[in-house]
Amino acid sequence: MFLATANKSKKLLYLGFIQQVRAEDLRQGRDDVAALLAELPHGFRVLADLDRLESMDADCVTEIGKVMELCDQKGVGLVVRVVPDATKDIGLNILTLFHYRRRPRAVMCHAVSEAAKLLSL
Repeated sequence: MFLATANKSKKLLYLGFIQQVRAEDLRQGRDDVAALLAELPHGFRVLADLDRLESMDADCVTEIGKVMELCDQKGVGLVVRVVPDATKDIGLNILTLFHYRRRPRAVMCHAVSEAAKLLSL
């Protein structure tokens, strides 16, 4: 499952990757992400939470890249990723190089609490 939500007052887009994530989940969620981005200002932040991820299909890489490009076009300023298990990192740093042309600051955290502190939540 893929969950996207936003908090306008905190200028935050939350992307949750939960249990098994399929490319179809991300394709369906991309419209939600686009609608949420329309509500956020330039310089917004992204919290990509892989804490509850069990597995992700390999073909999700393309869809994640498309979501990154949407965020890049809107002017993301900071990307914080929660990846508690390094085996669940599907190459997000490499994807960042190809899909974020504006090069936002990107930070990897091992726990949601660490990310929350970094984002002042």
